[in-house]
Amino acid sequence: MQVLTSVTFVYGMQEDRILAAINPGRPDAWSCWLTRRVTLLLLDRITELLANTSSLTQRTPAPLRGEVMAFEHAAAMAKTAERMSHTPADVLNASTATAELVKSMTLTNQGELFRIELTGLNGGGAKGVLARVGLQRVLQMLQDEVTKARWLTTERAQTALLAADEQSSAPRRH
Repeated sequence: MQVLTSVTFVYGMQEDRILAAINPGRPDAWSCWLTRRVTLLLLDRITELLANTSSLTQRTPAPLRGEVMAFEHAAAMAKTAERMSHTPADVLNASTATAELVKSMTLTNQGELFRIELTGLNGGGAKGVLARVGLQRVLQMLQDEVTKARWLTTERAQTALLAADEQSSAPRRH
């Protein structure tokens, strides 16, 4: 199983899936396809996990929690912006050619860190530990691709489109 140090998400229209390229362009690269069902479930779980584990949100009155979460998200995007880079098309093509369908995904809270593990149908996989800001960035990158794929309901799409307008449409990795 590979150690996750960077990730790039790209919507594959032909597959109608999202490619998760782990450590693209490196010898320890691995990639998998995320289906619509798995991706939307993952987005819901990450959002819920971030809300439930935020000490700031938990200390905030319920009517203001959405604003606090939006503030935390904006702060995370600013803090991780310098670590974003473009992934060359040839690297993504290589990742696409070797990608396997994701079989399972696990996301576990470990205090201020989050452990993520992906396993493919063919036995490959990747695991890593992300800080809260890194998980926020991964969430945003995945939401951007879901928006491109038009997988969201109208209400969810409006929220995601507002966030996506602030991001570049080029594939990036974190």
